[in-house]
Amino acid sequence: MKGRQAPRPTPSQDMSSRGEVLLLAVRPWFIWVTLAAALLLECMPLGRHPWVPDVLAMTLVFWNVHQPRRVGIGAGFVCGLLVDAQHAALLGEHALAYSLLGFFAVMLHRRLLWFSLLQQALQILPLFVAARLVEFLVAMMAGGSLPGLGFLAAPLLQAALWPLLSWLLLAPQRRAPEPDQNRPL
Repeated sequence: MKGRQAPRPTPSQDMSSRGEVLLLAVRPWFIWVTLAAALLLECMPLGRHPWVPDVLAMTLVFWNVHQPRRVGIGAGFVCGLLVDAQHAALLGEHALAYSLLGFFAVMLHRRLLWFSLLQQALQILPLFVAARLVEFLVAMMAGGSLPGLGFLAAPLLQAALWPLLSWLLLAPQRRAPEPDQNRPL
């Protein structure tokens, strides 16, 4: 018995020891409705301010982390092209940023789910900063102007809003299943 370590708990075992509930499976239509709603929010004519958080990028990262088989890099690319067309931006500016966000979110998804929401927000912050820098570099290569220091406020707001977004998008999965004689849960 000497030198033998206890096995590391799986996420589901760790959740039950912390008193968290098991999540039900997400419905595919809910994923796509939330992405469409985020796209509509992104397309609202409120003016483009550099400090406004990108809700579509946050939603894409969330679903890339929680459902990487259903929402992948291609969804980010398509949403990015739609945002580019709506903002009359350089075609591919947001598409490249969202594709890179999706790639790195899928890369981190297994590790990220072990952490609390605040720790997840700190680990997602560099992704949002990198995506904003990609948009900035592409715009600068096309002859854009400098956005100012408010440019870096958006990734900070996105990371700060991560726990709220996670709570909202996971809420339908926390609903109680219909009681049944054959299911003990």
